[in-house]
Amino acid sequence: MLALIVLAVSVMPSGIVRAADGWPRRVTDALGREVVIPAAPRRIVAIFSSNVEMLAAIGAGPEIVAIEAWTRYPPEIVARAGRVGGRLGFSVEAIARMDADLVVMTPARQAAAGMVDPLGRIGIPAIVLTHRRLGDILGNIRLLGRATGHDADGDAVAAAMAARIDHLRRCLAGRPPVRVYLETGSDDRGAAFTLRDATYTGDILRAAGGVSVFAGRDRLGRVSGEAVWQADPDMILVAGTPEQAQALTTRPGWDGINAVARGDVAAVSRALLLIPGPRVVDGAWMLARLLHPAAFAAGGACADAPQSVEGAGG
Repeated sequence: MLALIVLAVSVMPSGIVRAADGWPRRVTDALGREVVIPAAPRRIVAIFSSNVEMLAAIGAGPEIVAIEAWTRYPPEIVARAGRVGGRLGFSVEAIARMDADLVVMTPARQAAAGMVDPLGRIGIPAIVLTHRRLGDILGNIRLLGRATGHDADGDAVAAAMAARIDHLRRCLAGRPPVRVYLETGSDDRGAAFTLRDATYTGDILRAAGGVSVFAGRDRLGRVSGEAVWQADPDMILVAGTPEQAQALTTRPGWDGINAVARGDVAAVSRALLLIPGPRVVDGAWMLARLLHPAAFAAGGACADAPQSVEGAGG
């Protein structure tokens, strides 16, 4: 009986990897779809920066053949990969021309709504991921490890990220949280935008020993200078350049905010905070150093910061 089973596996069509090698594989994506991946992917199209960064971190970067136009990292992938769309949309035809055997995407800019079914009709598996919370990012890294045959790397990267977050929480234990206004964007009409609490960025801020002055208002995104003044944050952080942080201090009326008057305004990296990938843990440590500098001084509880997980996947 065993011999018959082995024989049946060995004569599977050449287009499908033998079951003994662990393929085909099935994963369940964020839409609840069971996605069947017949063989280890060798030509991956990764749409949106978060998915590119997660794949690169687990060692699947060499298999990425195309990305979308707004991806900026990692530079070696940006330099060589093709493009399959951008701000105005994405092209199933371009993906097909790439001879893709797996597409990884996020349901933003109608990417999933417009492509999942057409890709399925031409036989290209598509995985849709969402990254609402920090735990989702860790789970998605593990899922991509399984989907691409980089199981051990996916598990290792997710475990290293979780360990660094746990280390940060432990070394900041007992310190009162710093009340923060974190500005994620602004426009030329005077509108300012901040993080929503139940998000991966909110999780990062809390792990870093901070708390949003607008915590608990999950539907909030747009805020006014008056609202920030009334909230009276201990510190103002601007996800952007130092020039953008300086510009905030010159807005009409903002000089009356205590944090502005004290000079407690700083720029922080957008890429480390607003792209839900492996580097968000570096973002948490970056924030912690700004919010709790004494903990990182010589002899401080956080002075022995563990190494970044970037590239931990091979």
